[in-house]
Amino acid sequence: MHKSYQSTRPSANRLLQKRWDDKYFSEHRLLVRDARPTVDTRPPRTYMHLHMKLKKLQIEEERSATIERDNRILLEKMSNIMRTTGSIDNHNDYESKSLNHEKRRRELLRVSRENSTMIKRIVERKPDISRTSWSSSWSKNLSYLDNISKYDLDWHESKPISRQLHSREPSSRRPTTGPRENRNAIKNTAETDETETTKLDKNEA
Repeated sequence: MHKSYQSTRPSANRLLQKRWDDKYFSEHRLLVRDARPTVDTRPPRTYMHLHMKLKKLQIEEERSATIERDNRILLEKMSNIMRTTGSIDNHNDYESKSLNHEKRRRELLRVSRENSTMIKRIVERKPDISRTSWSSSWSKNLSYLDNISKYDLDWHESKPISRQLHSREPSSRRPTTGPRENRNAIKNTAETDETETTKLDKNEA
């Protein structure tokens, strides 16, 4: 076998060269097999306390035990009630009690007494201004105003004394009552107009 071995480097003895090359190659394979990578690509370690939470399981077991115990107690009570008449007191005949009831009652009486006193003072209070004196003063002022005025106070409320002869003509917008010195003249003119109107009506008839 060593005679057919082709060495990569020149050698005087092919047998020894083959043994040396095989030894170097086996050592190289061992080094490659035992070599450690520079970057750790292995999966992270698995911790059991992260996947199996024992505390949570313990709490759930305790809660289940509490629920079972309460259910058992409730079942015993229900069976006892069904077997007997039961001993449930559902009457609620309690009287309401207040610690400051008396104080609130005294406060209410005080406020009511003060309100009644205030109402009495308001009712018994006489006005400072007399309505009768105001009315008499106003009447006196009206009489003074009537004495110094040129026209009557109710001139805007008086009605026309006579009607016009020709209804087609525009009516006058002057007041029906004039000054006091011309009142008699206006009255005579109105009487004359009424007389003429009566005569015209008779002639037409």
